[in-house]
Amino acid sequence: MTINTQNPLLTDARTPAFDLITPDHIVPAVVEALAMHRAAMAQCTSSTGFDDVFVAKDRADAALSRVWQTVTNLHLVANTPPLRSAHAEAQALVSAHWAEVGQNGDLYAALKAIPLGDRTPAERRAVALTLEGFDHAGVGLAEGERARFAAITVERSALSSAFADAVMDATESWTLTIDDPARLVGVPEADRAAMARTAEAAGRQGWTIDLHFPSVRAITAFAQDRDLRRTVYEAYATRASDCGPDAGKFDNGDRIVRLLALRQEAAEMLGFADAAALSLAPKMARDAVEVEAFLLDLARRGKPLAQAELDDLAHHAREALGIETLEPWDIAYVTEKLREARHAIDESEIKRYLPLGRALDGLFGLITELYGVDVRAVAAPAVWHPDVRYYELFRAGEKVAFASLFCDFFARDAKRGGAWMDVCRPRLRRDDGAIDAPIAYLVCNTSAPDDTGEAYLSHGDLQTLFHEMGHCLHHMLTEVDLPSIGGIGGVEWDAVELPSQFMENFAWEPAMLRRISAHADTGAPLDDATIDRMIGARQFMGAMALLRQVEFSLFDLRLHRDRGIADIAAVQSLLDAVRADVAVIHPPEWHRFAHAFGHIFSGGYAAGYYSYLWAERLSADAFEAFGEADAERALLGARFRDTILAQGGSRPANDNFIAFRGREPDTAALLRARGLA
Repeated sequence: MTINTQNPLLTDARTPAFDLITPDHIVPAVVEALAMHRAAMAQCTSSTGFDDVFVAKDRADAALSRVWQTVTNLHLVANTPPLRSAHAEAQALVSAHWAEVGQNGDLYAALKAIPLGDRTPAERRAVALTLEGFDHAGVGLAEGERARFAAITVERSALSSAFADAVMDATESWTLTIDDPARLVGVPEADRAAMARTAEAAGRQGWTIDLHFPSVRAITAFAQDRDLRRTVYEAYATRASDCGPDAGKFDNGDRIVRLLALRQEAAEMLGFADAAALSLAPKMARDAVEVEAFLLDLARRGKPLAQAELDDLAHHAREALGIETLEPWDIAYVTEKLREARHAIDESEIKRYLPLGRALDGLFGLITELYGVDVRAVAAPAVWHPDVRYYELFRAGEKVAFASLFCDFFARDAKRGGAWMDVCRPRLRRDDGAIDAPIAYLVCNTSAPDDTGEAYLSHGDLQTLFHEMGHCLHHMLTEVDLPSIGGIGGVEWDAVELPSQFMENFAWEPAMLRRISAHADTGAPLDDATIDRMIGARQFMGAMALLRQVEFSLFDLRLHRDRGIADIAAVQSLLDAVRADVAVIHPPEWHRFAHAFGHIFSGGYAAGYYSYLWAERLSADAFEAFGEADAERALLGARFRDTILAQGGSRPANDNFIAFRGREPDTAALLRARGLA
């Protein structure tokens, strides 16, 4: 079928034509891309052999994905009402199509018939993973059941998208404009200036607080005004729910219950006991019992320390700040005050030392040092927002880029909160032997640049930047030519965080902190004493942070094992029970965490949120290699690149880890990193 070059979503250009794409292009492009993919699947079904069936399918899947992932990216970062409407219409078509492909018995039979005796282990694994995907898409179901399973798939996709849209709408619907500067005492000057710019842009006088995380963090962690902290905390904690200032307006409660019911129904149709069992089937962890034991062991080790930390906060609040009863909206504020008192660390002042430009220079220098790769800013192709930057990656001595990267750093309206990496283009080898270079998206939500044009990062923002770059490197440094197992493709979900969490560690290295820091006023780098205090405070309140992750992970796991969830009240009751088991902080009754828990209701982490802690076990152990007496940094970096990043999903993640470390992963490294050894 001839490509429609009049539609910018269907051109074969190296990068998407973001400057030409409009919402009106989306549905026609998707319809045409689906028709081309359907024709390609028919050709695969009537063919034989690895190249004519599997490779042809893999390439056709990548061609469809390049269209749909462009649309998905726009939905996440430039979400206008017309685009949202077009995305929803197209998403229903895409979901139905993938359900149809996954249940194509003839295609499944053609894949199963591929002779694999002379294929490489990676090729055999690629076919096996693809067949497993068909099994989990319901290819083995009876005809009537297949139709129902496909309908479930389409409805789940629509609900997940609607969930994310509701959270975005709730985030953007609430603002609070302050005209009394006394209410902002304690808030860092850079954040006050950003609030003033927000107010000015809306035609208001004063300072406008919104629910994008930089603004929320500025108030809850630094504002002396306790009533203001509570107001912002409540608005943020009740987004998209039946409570709070927008009660019921964007409520995700019914969507949550329906999603859980559909996930359970799909799991049972495939012969699994529950949705958690289905989710865990392709992961590293053997089953939910193993995962829960892992989480409860961390909770057992961490809860006494977390309770001591909370008691410490309550004592400081009472004795130093005059807060008799420590409430949840006080915790971030008191934590910063105690950090400053105990470690002489002022997070707002540290932020003034970390300009984004220098942070990127340091990060790119590290990539060169570890992996022998140069990252260069180049003239941006078409982008979706003027703030987006574009980079190309070069191997030493080469003049042609082997990968590229779009970076979208700053929070703004019409952009989903949080931080993530996504695939723009996979690495793919064409019939003529030419390689299509991989391209990644790196998205954050840091504070926008100040009046000087420079943006400054908190140290948490810095870690997030390094984290997401780790994901991007996993995608861009792959040496695998099959998209289904190249980069992050085919990597077990509970191991995919290994490269990202590994990179975070370098944001704590003294040499890195000296290299990237320059004070906003003086240009001076962080001094050694301050860096020592930062590192000394690295595990400050660390047990409470660990329990928070355990709480989220255990809630997610048990929620997808519970077959009796009938209403949103049952979801809240289960969360309350998890907190009774493992938490030391108990939010107020009106807190609605689940209603904005996008990782599990609009992301890929359903019954898999534990993956962050599971992969941290791998990343902590991998990074310890760099601290061993005989460690040679460049050699270790090259080995990490070759055994993990380059391999993608071409072999099991545990095999990749063993190839790097020479042994099975050791949980003790995680305990040492968390201060629980």
